[in-house]
Parts: sequence; structure tokens; C-alpha cells
Amino acid sequence: MNPRPALSIAVLAGLIAGSPALRAQTNQHPFACTDYTQGKVFVVSAAGKVEWEYPASNCNDLWVLPNGNLLFNTGHGVREVSRDKQILFDYQSTNEIYACQRLPNGNTFIGECNSGRLLEIEPSGRIATEIRLLPEGKDGGHAYMRNARRLENGHYLVTHYGDQVVKEYDSKGTVLRSISALGEPHSAVRLPNGNTLISCGDLPGGSGVFEIDASGKTVWQVQGDELPGISLKFIAGIQRLPNGNTVICNWLGHGQFGKAPHLVEITPDKRVVWSFADHATMKTISSVQILDVPGDVTRGEVFH
Repeated sequence: MNPRPALSIAVLAGLIAGSPALRAQTNQHPFACTDYTQGKVFVVSAAGKVEWEYPASNCNDLWVLPNGNLLFNTGHGVREVSRDKQILFDYQSTNEIYACQRLPNGNTFIGECNSGRLLEIEPSGRIATEIRLLPEGKDGGHAYMRNARRLENGHYLVTHYGDQVVKEYDSKGTVLRSISALGEPHSAVRLPNGNTLISCGDLPGGSGVFEIDASGKTVWQVQGDELPGISLKFIAGIQRLPNGNTVICNWLGHGQFGKAPHLVEITPDKRVVWSFADHATMKTISSVQILDVPGDVTRGEVFH
């Protein structure tokens, strides 16, 4: 039998200092994620091993549905794929698409970036609802919209990436609220208490995540190098867990490959309790769904 290898100096130092990277090993999660740069979606075990993958160009949003299928965007479309890789829903567009969501009625919500259209598509492919945020024929460009969500009350929460603002629209497309989000907002989540959780990119004022209440007051935030030993580069996808912790996707594009963990779980008092990095397999994780928490994504019970 081979002798057990000695702990390295780095690991011993981590044990003494209680480094975030080492503390992370006590709290593992299975998860599904997107890799924007490589154009793939993955399902990863709690041990950190890839169990399933599928090609998805420029993928920026995904959901694991109650039946186990995955719903995700594909650059210019949205697709639902079963675990045996059968395509069950496929919407294609000439527009860039970065947002999708399966609704309680079985329709699929899609945010078209260039056209500024918010769509609800029936399983048959028919457009059931169309809301235009831009005049017909106007191209909002690559930076017009990133993540978007249809809320339980029928409103829409949209991150206007290039304009550095998050807007809430009513069911007719009228702006009800605007939230300044410096650093280019990527994702926005409406929480059960009515607060809004927003992630931002790497322009000045960004590289972080913040939560505001209904009055617009910031009640929680994490930015930049605030976490000991972890540098936040560009926060893309986010998920608020039932225990109040927040999981962030530390997107490592724009020259940051391999320079920080892909995923970080942060407590309300800003302690890191889990992180994930596999730079050999993944380049830029842009969206995540943690899979060991309860909730039906089609009923708004998973907050990401």
C-alpha cells in the first residue's frame, strides 16, 4: 500500500488560516451550469465531476426542469433537451438571446436582445405573447439586454446591460421602476421578500452583486476584492439559496481565464462557505442552478 501523501505547505497554511478555498470543501453542491466561452452546458456532481454535457453556443441562462430536462439559450435560440439528449423544444431567432424561463402554464419566456422583444412561446412554437421594448425595426445591439425574468405578478424584470440599468415592466411593457446598476447588470432576481438581487459586470462600479429593498436602499452587497483570497471579476449568474446564502458565477472572460474560482457561495455576513473551480474543463461559467435545494423552477420556487 502506498503511504498517504503528506500535506503540502500550501494546504497546511490553509488549515491554519482557514482559507476560503479549504473551507469550501466542507459544503459541496451538485449543480448545472453554462460555459459561455466553450459553448456548453454541464451537469456536475457534488464531487465536482461532470456527469452530462451538451453543446450550446454562447449559453448564458439555464434551468433544470422538474422532469430533469434542461432548458437553456443557444446564442440565437432556446432549447429544451432531455438527459438522453433528445430535443423537446427549439426556438430559433435572428436575434441574440440571453434569457429564457419555463412558465407555470408550460409556455417558455424568452428575451430577445437585439429586437427588445419579450416573448412567451407555446410548446407548439406559436408566439402567445409579444411585448416590444424597442420600436419595431430598431436594433438595440449586442448590449441591449442580458438576463430577464417574468415575475409571478405578470411583470418583467430586465437587465439593460449597456445602459447600466435594471427595469421592471408591466404586462404591457410600461416601465414601472428603474434601478441603477453600475458595471453593466447581467442578472436580476426578485426575492420572496420583494427585494431585488442584481449582479454586475466588470466596468467601474461593478464586479459584484447587490440587493436592494422596495425603496431602493442597498441592504447587502459584495464587490471586487472584498472576499479574502478571492477576486471577483465579472458577476454573471446568481442564485439565492433557501438558507439565505448567495451563489455567484464569477465569469472569467475578458482576459481573466483561470484567475479565480468559477462559483462562490457567500453567507449574509460575507463568509465563503463553498467555491468551485475546474479550469481544465470549464472557461467561463455564466449561469448556475444549485441542485440540492428544493423548489419547482416552473413555479418560481428557485431564485436564479
